[in-house]
Amino acid sequence: MPIYAYKCTNCGFEKDYLQKMSDKPITKCPKCGQDTMKKELSAPGFELKGTGWAATDFNGGPKAVPAAHVHGDK
Repeated sequence: MPIYAYKCTNCGFEKDYLQKMSDKPITKCPKCGQDTMKKELSAPGFELKGTGWAATDFNGGPKAVPAAHVHGDK
């Protein structure tokens, strides 16, 4: 389940909630009691481990030569 960051537009209270994607958004602020909680945009947090495309395809190695240069086409 994803973690969503919420912030109250009335009092500025901030809190993260663990919710299903199908859950309705939180609207009531637990601090001031107003229906002013808004979901904020936040960066995802994940790490790619092990081997695979992240380690092999984006390793900064030599670039492919365009076909026109390989075959001598102009």
